[in-house]
This record gives sequence, C-alpha cells and structure tokens, in this order.
Amino acid sequence: MAHIVIVGGGVAAGTAAETLRDEGYDGDVTIIAAEAHPPYQRPPLSKGYLAGEEGRDAAILHPAEWYADRGIQLRTSTEAVAVDPDAHRLQTTGPDLAYDSLLLATGASPRRLPIGGHELPGVHYLRSLDDSDALAERLRGGGRRLVLIGSGWIGMEVAATAKTLGNEVTILERDPVPLAPAVGARMGEVFRRLHEDHGVDLRTSVHVERIIGDDRAEGVTVEGETVPADLVLIGIGAVPDVALATAAGIAVDNGILTDASLRTSAPDVYAAGDVANAYHPVIQRHLRSEHWANALNAGPVAARAMMGGQAVHDGIPYFYTDQFDLGMELSGYPPLMADAELVVRGDLTTREFIAFWVDDGRVVGGMNVNVWDVQDDIQALIRSGDRVSVPSLTDTGTPLARLLG
Repeated sequence: MAHIVIVGGGVAAGTAAETLRDEGYDGDVTIIAAEAHPPYQRPPLSKGYLAGEEGRDAAILHPAEWYADRGIQLRTSTEAVAVDPDAHRLQTTGPDLAYDSLLLATGASPRRLPIGGHELPGVHYLRSLDDSDALAERLRGGGRRLVLIGSGWIGMEVAATAKTLGNEVTILERDPVPLAPAVGARMGEVFRRLHEDHGVDLRTSVHVERIIGDDRAEGVTVEGETVPADLVLIGIGAVPDVALATAAGIAVDNGILTDASLRTSAPDVYAAGDVANAYHPVIQRHLRSEHWANALNAGPVAARAMMGGQAVHDGIPYFYTDQFDLGMELSGYPPLMADAELVVRGDLTTREFIAFWVDDGRVVGGMNVNVWDVQDDIQALIRSGDRVSVPSLTDTGTPLARLLG
C-alpha cells in the first residue's frame, strides 16, 4: 500500500493530512512531529491563548483521537533525523519509514541573539505552544516588567497582550520604525502610536548590548542604560528549518526551493509552510511566507499534488493581527509592495482606514485597519491586475466592488 509521510507539527502538516483523507487517499499516512502535541496553529500563541482568553483547543487543529479515527499514524515527540531520497526512506528517532511521497513541513525556528546573558533563565523566545505556556505563567498575573528585543509582529502582539494583562512593557528596536520591513515606515508609525497611546515604552534606533543578571535575567543594557526586566522576550525573526533538506542534497535557498506545486528538487519530496520557498506563478518568482494563511493553504496543495493532481499554490499572501483595539488584515505580494506607492482611504489618526500599495496603477497590496468586510474586494482588486485611479481608491464614498472591471 502506498505511504505518504509528513514531517512537521504545524498547520501545513495538519491540513495536508486532513486533505488526503477528505479527498479520498486510502493509503497509509504518517505524521512525524517533534513536539509532544498534535499539529497546531501559532496565531493564538501571542494573542488569545497567551492572554488566557482561549484554551488549547484554539491552537490544536484536531485532538489525537481525530487522527486515529481516520487511520493517520501520529507520532509525536519524534524527530526526523535524515532523508534518503534515492531509497525513499526517512530515518527518525523512532522506527525508520519507507515512503512513496514525503512532505517536509518543518517550519522555522526563532533567530537567536548571541549577546551576553542570552542564555539566562527568564530569557524567552516564542515559537511553540510550550514557549507560550512559559510566558503565560509569568505574564497572566500582571505586575511584571517585560522587555522585548525586536518589534516584529510577534513582539508587537506579545507587547499588546502583556500590557493588557497589566504588565510594564518596553520594546527595544534597532530600526527607526517598528514593522517597517513588513508594512513600510508610514504604516509602521501607526503601530508605534498605537503602542505608545497604550503606555508601551517603545524605543527605536537603539543598540542592545547585553542581558544582565546573576541567576536569571534582571535587565537589558541598551546604549549604556539598563532597562529593568523580570523577563525578556527576543523576537528578531525566524529562520527556516532546512537542515533535513540540506543534508539530503535537496535544493535550498532561503528555504526549501519548490515549484508551484510544492515539489522539491528530490523525487517525490514536497515542502510546504514556513520552510518552503515556493515559485509563485502570478509574480513569477520564488516567495517564502511565514504567515498562518500560507501554511493553511499550502498543506492542501501539497496533499493534492502528492495524490497526483495538478494543484498549484497561487494564492495572494494574507496576514492578520490584533493589537489592543486595532484589528488588521493584509493581503499582497511583498516583493511588489516594496517599491509601490502607498495610497490611504480613511483616517490614520482614528486608525480606521484602508491602505493600498499601487504599482503602475495596479493594486498589489491592501491593508484594512478597523474596517471590516472588505478583504474579498481587496483581494479581487489585486487578482484582477486592473489599473485603478488614485482618486477612486481614496474616495470613501466609492465602494471597492465598483472599482472592479
């Protein structure tokens, strides 16, 4: 009987297995997950789950019994050690496995900050469910001093959650504007003001020197000043977990390289989720995305491709965040947005607006902030490739649907 093996414990792995069974694959399916949990999603880890507003069921895709009921072998607390593409075998810390198709959904790991004191107790990273539990244990009661190094999405979300829980929060960022690499300086300033309005001490253009403490982290030294801390969170990005692929001779470049159907350079080996640098047929270049929606959509594409279908991973990248009283959704192609013109419909000061990234008259990205039920229209505008006038984009009286040719 044919055997599909999936390596990973995140959304891409879980949705791939689910799609295989839902769409009629009757061969063997095995998931190899390094963590002790069934596959889970990460967005709640910095928001609702961290705050204690949501239980584990908000993160866990399905309980272990769900996999058993569908004849899916779920091997948790098991690591993939090596892949032999020629022999179609996977070596693990448990029994080795022969496969007909292999999906690598190994995700990414937090980028480490090798400064003095980075290994002290009380210094945290946030990637896993266990990481979130460790942070929650110290933050949910309030009254703590949290210092975050880095102002990416994870750092900003944790800052908002921690402050809402009654903690004192300081963010230290080396760049001039938070989130500028993701949304540009003008939109980054919106998030700066949001956090400052809620009492977060957000310091940009600063150089972190070291973390100090005897038995545990007690502060962070930044340009000669020590910022007191009861705990420190380092959030300076993530790196794709490509070690397994690299050792197997599979092509890697900022992630595991794949075609539009998520096939790697090795026969019958696929990659999906944070680890995959997949060719995107719309923008005709490789694109690696670490966002939840990418993994959610890529898992089913990989499953259908492994079943012999003509599935293509061609969706528009999508991301959302919730911070304090701000809710945001963003769709767009980051490589095209980088040099595009920013056009705003609405009021930045009240934080109720839609921002469009426009390249040669075409919308290549759109972000709605505290404005709802517009994402479908934003994605339709992007997908159409039609030229749209700037006045029509900025006119709040013109429904977005009317701009579609």
